[in-house]
Amino acid sequence: MNRSYRRTRLRLLAGVSGAVTLSLLAVAGCSSSSSSSSSAPTTSSSAAASSSSSASTAVVPLVVYSAQGYDSAMTKAFTKATGIPVKLDDNSTGPLLTQIEASKNNPNWGLLWVDGATAFAGLDTQGLLLKGFEPNVTLNSLGTASVPADKSYIPTGVTIMGIVAYNKSKVSSPPTTWQALESSSWKGQVGMNDPSQSGPTFPLIAGVYNYLGSASAGEKYFETLKSNGLIIHPTNGPTLQALTSGQINLALVQSSAAIGATFTDKNIGIEYLNPATLLPSAIGIDAKASPQVQAEAEKFAAFVLSAAGQHVMQTGDPTGDSLYYPVVAGVSPLSSLPSLSSVTTQTINPYTWGPQEATINTWFDSNIVR
Repeated sequence: MNRSYRRTRLRLLAGVSGAVTLSLLAVAGCSSSSSSSSSAPTTSSSAAASSSSSASTAVVPLVVYSAQGYDSAMTKAFTKATGIPVKLDDNSTGPLLTQIEASKNNPNWGLLWVDGATAFAGLDTQGLLLKGFEPNVTLNSLGTASVPADKSYIPTGVTIMGIVAYNKSKVSSPPTTWQALESSSWKGQVGMNDPSQSGPTFPLIAGVYNYLGSASAGEKYFETLKSNGLIIHPTNGPTLQALTSGQINLALVQSSAAIGATFTDKNIGIEYLNPATLLPSAIGIDAKASPQVQAEAEKFAAFVLSAAGQHVMQTGDPTGDSLYYPVVAGVSPLSSLPSLSSVTTQTINPYTWGPQEATINTWFDSNIVR
């Protein structure tokens, strides 16, 4: 699901080293647990029993995979509130999903927090997510509409895909429809992200397919954009940098990233394409994690949706991911966000498109990116 340029560059570097770092952290965690359970024997059987009980209930670090701009602030606040330590792997969504896929027979994550319900639906259909849990919190209509029937993931907020950030000094009348982008008047001026790197971009692509009625119609549409000079960058940050540098004049990015960019560059304007696709952010819990880790992950999800957690979400990344529409009743979006009623939106079925993500992304990278 909208990150600062500096944070995006760090994520790209993290994609190279994130898996190695996480493996080392997991080994360290196991070593600590082993040391605790092999403490020196005592002469008292009750003391030995007490020691065994303490070892079995010792706090286990919660491994959090996240692509959220406020994740560091959130994990620190959670640890402070609960005493549960967290090992955070902050990266772009694509590399995180690749790590999960590579380790699905021996997973080393406890919780995933990224933008795009399609990603979670894809994991759910593989049996990789814990089902049946939702925090005891009152959701608003946006939130209840985002909860899956089997409760395999927890919605945490909503942003929008299908927003155009544009250079106001060069564009007086930005496009308002998807069809308008096909015009030769925008030749070589449109940029977007790579879905294999940017998690929010697959829902954008799936949204176009859904709007046009089929995958084949969607493929034809993006082939037309490519022939019209479509430029691809990895994620929101580099795409917006291409806009501010003058390489492109229109950038298809996540709403939070586009709105945040207007805070620092007054020459950037925004327009919503009709229809734009709603993009829920969500938390999923590893179905193969230990009961203790799952319990810690459930506490983390509940904390995120609590009043304290919502405060962190709305202050932790004020020019990026904090620019979301809340799913908790009684929590208002930040004042810089337009009313959702002013935007024509669509909701795509994550269980229709999620299982197709790998196939569609492969096609897109082979035929549009290259």
